[in-house]
Amino acid sequence: VQLQASGGGLVQLGGSLRLSCAASGRTLSTYAMGWFRQAPGKEREFVARLNKIGRAFYAESVKGRFDIARNDAGNTVYLQMNSLKPEDTAVYYCTADPNFGTDLSRTWAYWGQGTLVTVSS
Repeated sequence: VQLQASGGGLVQLGGSLRLSCAASGRTLSTYAMGWFRQAPGKEREFVARLNKIGRAFYAESVKGRFDIARNDAGNTVYLQMNSLKPEDTAVYYCTADPNFGTDLSRTWAYWGQGTLVTVSS
């Protein structure tokens, strides 16, 4: 399974970005998929995820501002990010897992290469 994240960039405070994560190598329609992020000097943290049946979960810090969704084919996951703040600046990683995929990074089997999001004030 290969995951390719894209859509990062520089945005001003309060702006929006949409990240995409395209999966190849296998149909991931029954996989859990998610997003984590890592800011400079900090540990990787959970952002949002979809479980195997499509229920969404969010970190408290992004709830109400971010939205995770999957396309109908199930092989692309999106992260719509609104009302962005400087503290959202990080490298964002997409993830996939055939079983669980929780808020803990160690529970995810597959990782993309990351895309950088920078929010300026």
